[in-house]
Amino acid sequence: MPERLATALSAEQRAALFAGVPQSPGAPKPDPTLVVDGVSRTFGGLKAVDVAHLEIQRGCITGLIGPNGAGKTTLFNLLTGFDRPDTGTWSMDGQSLGRMHPHQVARKGVVRTFQLTKALSKLTVLDNVRLGATGQRGERIVNTLMPWTWKKQEKEITERAYHLLERFKLDAKADDLAGSMSGGQRKLLEMARALMTDPSVVMLDEPMAGVNPALTQSLLGHIKSLRDDGMTVVFVEHDMDVIRDISDWVVVMAQGSVIAESTPADLSNNGAVVDAYLGSHHDQALEFDENGNPVGATAELAEALEQAEAEELEAGGDLSEPEFVAPSDVSPTGVTPVTGKHAKGEDTK
Repeated sequence: MPERLATALSAEQRAALFAGVPQSPGAPKPDPTLVVDGVSRTFGGLKAVDVAHLEIQRGCITGLIGPNGAGKTTLFNLLTGFDRPDTGTWSMDGQSLGRMHPHQVARKGVVRTFQLTKALSKLTVLDNVRLGATGQRGERIVNTLMPWTWKKQEKEITERAYHLLERFKLDAKADDLAGSMSGGQRKLLEMARALMTDPSVVMLDEPMAGVNPALTQSLLGHIKSLRDDGMTVVFVEHDMDVIRDISDWVVVMAQGSVIAESTPADLSNNGAVVDAYLGSHHDQALEFDENGNPVGATAELAEALEQAEAEELEAGGDLSEPEFVAPSDVSPTGVTPVTGKHAKGEDTK
């Protein structure tokens, strides 16, 4: 099982760790626990993940950000056994996790939560948490006739589950059905269930999604407490305020690849990050002559757009439809105008 820090690092120690780390994709870390090499995943003609190298620092919180469709959740799925890569390897403290099933990865000390919570609504909150325990002897059919072989363990599991509910302030709902919980409470329930395995690495997929703002600070505090217990945390998030609040290090993905790594404070100064979110020509000044005609780079951009529209019409497309996306390879400036479902932020990850 991956090693958890016996003593949590202080804020000063974490800052010192990253002070000498290059702010570039695939930057080596002082004490990495997770190392990813050459991992790729393709769906049809779309390369959803193409990560050349990535290291996750032990005992810290690493934020994973990127535009919709950047491949963040797909990368999570690959690393935790919920999907299979086309190529690549990844390891935890030198031990390969490739080709393992999700339950095997969890037993190695790496657990995850999901963007959409997966609570069993017809079971009580306490039972949902107890399900997270591994190696339960009472689950074996042959042992049902020998309760003395599992009664003590079941009591210990129940006590641990209740302790976790107290930690996440859900103990008052222990006997309620999980289906009665709010979205934020279900996020906490998933975290409590994940901790039943006593993990070393916790991977959270958009933990703030669907959470009432009133619970946001509480949830952030619980995520920080995981780090304070010596765990390594990796989480996907879109809210930059959240990223800046709790992350020690940030990894940025776009089009399946890691394009930047940085401290939260330096994130806004990274040109690759700005380009990924706003486009590589977001700051281009538009130039026109005295008659209002585009000139210079603006004229090149206008010509590229006209060419893309002409090709779409020639192919039988209807520019009035919101699905039109001008192809990027016709633009000499590298600008791709996006409309329709892509502009609305639908995720393809």
